[in-house]
Amino acid sequence: MTLDTLKPKVTEIVNHPDLTTQLKMQGVCDFLQSNIDYYDWVGFYMAHESEPTLQLWSQAGEPTDHTVIPFGKGICGQVAVSNKNFVVDDVHAQDNYIACSIHVKSEVVIPLFKDGKNIGQIDIDSNTAKAFSKEDELFLEWVNTQVAKIL
Repeated sequence: MTLDTLKPKVTEIVNHPDLTTQLKMQGVCDFLQSNIDYYDWVGFYMAHESEPTLQLWSQAGEPTDHTVIPFGKGICGQVAVSNKNFVVDDVHAQDNYIACSIHVKSEVVIPLFKDGKNIGQIDIDSNTAKAFSKEDELFLEWVNTQVAKIL
């Protein structure tokens, strides 16, 4: 399986006429987490309109206490400030890492842009070290482009 084979289903979820935006984003999280064996946790964090924080909108995997993340804190908070992809091969080697689970070994965070503005991000945790490749980055950038169309 390549990640490209998952694109039609992501498109179907995002374009589903009977689902709210929230349910579409939840559907994407659920689909990715259940179909990519090394995507152990998948979530969308969205920027708060008036505060420099990220709010957890949807997630699949173990529940997390990290529903609000200040800009600059952790990998997600750093991406909110840098506007750049962040791939972490070993989360334990990061000084500014927020541990969501003792099992997480690597993470990838991809900013979500709408009209050129960083409005959120997709965050993927893996219980496998060095889990994410350039293919994951490109696929998740594509996912975010699809999600941005409904925001």
